Amino acid sequence: MIKHVRVLSSAAVLAAALTLVATTIGAPGKPKPCRHNCPPPPPPSTDCGTKTGPPATYAHVIWIWMENHSYGEIIGSASAPYLNSLAAGCGLATNYTAVTHPSLPNYIAATSGDTWSIADDNPPSSHPLAVNSIFQQAGSAGSYEESMPSNCDLTSSGTYAVKHNPEAYYTNIRTACGADNVPMGTTSSGAFATALGNGTLPKFSFVTPNLCNDMHDCSVQTGDAWLQSWVPKITASASYQAGNTVIFITWDEDDSSSANHVATIVVSPYTTAGTKSATAFTHYSLLRTTEQLLGITTFLGNAASAASMRAAFGL
Repeated sequence: MIKHVRVLSSAAVLAAALTLVATTIGAPGKPKPCRHNCPPPPPPSTDCGTKTGPPATYAHVIWIWMENHSYGEIIGSASAPYLNSLAAGCGLATNYTAVTHPSLPNYIAATSGDTWSIADDNPPSSHPLAVNSIFQQAGSAGSYEESMPSNCDLTSSGTYAVKHNPEAYYTNIRTACGADNVPMGTTSSGAFATALGNGTLPKFSFVTPNLCNDMHDCSVQTGDAWLQSWVPKITASASYQAGNTVIFITWDEDDSSSANHVATIVVSPYTTAGTKSATAFTHYSLLRTTEQLLGITTFLGNAASAASMRAAFGL
């Protein structure tokens, strides 16, 4: 009986020795982890900076608007790995500020060049605007509103907030709004995915995530994951790959501070990876730049005197 125990112990010792040798040698071809003086990680892989010689005008400009976070809450945040990979691999405006507080006047300012003295988040019934906007200027425009119950819905419902749907406020395009201001759908089906897949995007697209995915009611991490699910689909589209599409991702306002400093990321085939601009830009700059990219020569309101983002980001 004692001899049998000794045999088992010898086998156990042999197995332990073999395990130690295997661990020391490592699996064939598997590199050892670097712990000291390691080389820098490779740059993020994006679809920016892949082309030269930007066109005079683009076929499509897409805006994606997020909500209520300051520059410092996004750039450098561990909760936004995808956004930070875009900022590093595409273009980042480091000195971009929203126009005012709260949300709605920023949406109106960016699309029409003025706040029209709006200082609240009331629905279209409180702020009927018979003024020109980028939706008219563009020639063809569309709004893709996540979780909106029906086309051009003028009333907030569930996670859809009409205050984040600026096209609904312009009374002189209400008929067009009823046709082109549509529920967004999902990454696999619905209006936006179909337009991307079929090459039928309008010249100007305004994309609004719902109140959770835009970071308004849910976390930065939630919004970051939502963008990671959508942006690669846009950059994989035939129009983007052909060099005809530019994407801007911005925030309506910061966390209600006086600085109102927000992150704005520029995604295009002509924007060199790692491009940063410290020029003072605002939502009026975004409007002016979009007008230029679409070949519009009459600038709306404050866009006329705003700094253009075009040269800074190789557009």
